[in-house]
Amino acid sequence: MIILIQCRDQVGLVAAISGVLANESLNIVSLREHVDKQANLFFMRVEVEQQGESAGLEEKLLRELPSDAVVKVNPSPQKKIVVLVTKEYHCLADILIRNYFGSLGAEVQAVIGHYDTLEDICRRFEIPFHKVEVPASARVLFEQQLEDLIQQYSPDFLVLAKFMRILSPEFVAKYPMRIINIHHSFLPAFAGAHPYRQAFERGVKLIGATAHFVTDHLDEGPILAQQIIPVTHSATTADMVKAGKEIETAVLARGLRLVFEDRIFVYGNKTVVFE
Repeated sequence: MIILIQCRDQVGLVAAISGVLANESLNIVSLREHVDKQANLFFMRVEVEQQGESAGLEEKLLRELPSDAVVKVNPSPQKKIVVLVTKEYHCLADILIRNYFGSLGAEVQAVIGHYDTLEDICRRFEIPFHKVEVPASARVLFEQQLEDLIQQYSPDFLVLAKFMRILSPEFVAKYPMRIINIHHSFLPAFAGAHPYRQAFERGVKLIGATAHFVTDHLDEGPILAQQIIPVTHSATTADMVKAGKEIETAVLARGLRLVFEDRIFVYGNKTVVFE
């Protein structure tokens, strides 16, 4: 069982929580906590061994915590996702392989794209593929058809695996902190389109990738995971793109794992990440 707790910080929280768990005969096997002193916020992720039933645990914990506390007991262990794509295959292929071998931590319900380029690989893994027939330039109709397709599966999260479209604030608002994107840059540097070209023109010696939740502000959502690798003066834009694809795949996989294992707390535009 996993227990997630977020509340205003005060003295005695760990003792109070541990006391409730002990009274319920729940053995703590892992406990991670963090306090943001500036924001006066307390975060805790607890894994416990459960012997029999433990009814009303959330209510029992809330009685011992500040009034603003948010407690989640045993969130859905198997998340459902829908993956949105364009033409690039590397991130999708990695997700499909992990899904096939049961190591993704979630179940891929479907893949949706506005080209049919990646339909064949989805068919090979027996994953439904849907093409949005409305041109992306007709934004309102495009997003309506996209939403209609998504609603068929009721996913916990949407994963933008190189989905090279900007979603409207209205669309994003329907899935708050449920849309995960991989951006081919070490944000906040080089947000928006063509970050490798920007990196090449700037002459940087490090390039990277960032997995983050999508918000109304382009490439500025709460960060889940990041990674960088060095490049030299001899690297061309094409070299950076090739190297970057490997980072993007790894960073997205790591970000998804953290989300699916309920290791992420979001507050404001920041995250607490319990690895």
